[in-house]
Amino acid sequence: MENNTKQQGNIIAIITMMFLFAMISFVTNLAAPIGVIWKNVFQGTGSENMIGMLGNAMNFLAYLFMGIPAGKLLTKIGYKNTALTGIATGFVGVLIQFISGKFGADVSGFAVYLFGAFISGFAVCILNTVVNPMLNLLGGGGNRGNQLNLIGGTLNSLAGTLTPMLVGALIGTVTATTKMANVNMVLFIALGVFATAFVVLFFIPIADPEMGKTTSDTVFEHSPWAFRHFVLGTIAIFVYVGVEIGIPGTLNFYISDTSANGAGLMENAAAIGGFVAGTYWFLMLVGRFIASFIGGRVSSRSMMIVTTVAGMAFIVLAMLLGKSSTVSMPVFTGTTFKMVVVPIAALLLVLCGLCTSVMWSCIFNLATEGLGKYSAAASGIFMMMVVGGGLLPLAQNFIADHSSYLFSYIVPLVALAFMCYYALIGSKNVNKDIPVD
Repeated sequence: MENNTKQQGNIIAIITMMFLFAMISFVTNLAAPIGVIWKNVFQGTGSENMIGMLGNAMNFLAYLFMGIPAGKLLTKIGYKNTALTGIATGFVGVLIQFISGKFGADVSGFAVYLFGAFISGFAVCILNTVVNPMLNLLGGGGNRGNQLNLIGGTLNSLAGTLTPMLVGALIGTVTATTKMANVNMVLFIALGVFATAFVVLFFIPIADPEMGKTTSDTVFEHSPWAFRHFVLGTIAIFVYVGVEIGIPGTLNFYISDTSANGAGLMENAAAIGGFVAGTYWFLMLVGRFIASFIGGRVSSRSMMIVTTVAGMAFIVLAMLLGKSSTVSMPVFTGTTFKMVVVPIAALLLVLCGLCTSVMWSCIFNLATEGLGKYSAAASGIFMMMVVGGGLLPLAQNFIADHSSYLFSYIVPLVALAFMCYYALIGSKNVNKDIPVD
């Protein structure tokens, strides 16, 4: 009877964590498509692409400040209360973004929006701190833990697919009159989701799993930084999140910019850009869904090697072929599906979604393997490194402003090369002499 009760509790906890996984992506993926609005507001400054990506940067910058505190919050108040704190913080962050629309399309409104994006970043950092280690622990670690994270990642990708599509449909074609009020509906949806999740989670009983069975008497002779594979893993996660966000975010700007895409997308360019970017997230969903079935049999290292090599190939081809030729892609234009002509580079970059789909869980597993009692501290450090999702796209769009959209993909290309090295060599634990019990 006790085992049945524990199993039911685990199922409830797993379902709840899966739901939170989707919420993380919904809030995170608001920033890049909304950035199209602010890019238009500051058009002509010479840095409009980088400005458009600042909301995304603020969202991820919060991880740098909240990563370790979120881990400490987890140990002090438990998984459920930490999740409720994250949800409440997310509600406030989205509310501030809504209020920014009341200030108008100027510097003051932009400043309020950035503040809201920063607060939302605190929320997703806290929620990420809850779901990743808990799913890994509920799955018993190893391949099974990786499998649960991949299933959660599938829901994460579903939310990531729908968000830019919805925002793009609401914006349509960017004009001088386009402003934050155009996306109020998606902000209302986010507020409703957070409010509902808070109420539901408040009444769900969740027993916290034992975090490595550490106590106040546990002696930590070293730190996670003593493990080479963890140090390199933190770099890998830093550049990975930058790749995951930078590829579709910059692609959205590229397609929305009718002077640069070369595909004649004068009508509803922002909408098409949002749906093309959404297709990238959809392929991430497909990749994670497939990987969730094979995750128990294929090692994280093998998945990383295959996906990083394929991702580099897609990006190199996109940079070489550019907009010299075009292809048709099925996109939803707001009322129906139709084939839209896009540069072939856009299709190749969208295919990268299949590659990036499995990288987070693979790097997380490889970097924390064999850390034992240092795993909790490692999780907090990992959350700090998610700041790469703000900094690398910012650097990429700086290059886009001063060179070209396609040449800016040199940033994710170099990042993928490092991740390939990590999978091949850097992920090996060469510090097995350090006691972790």
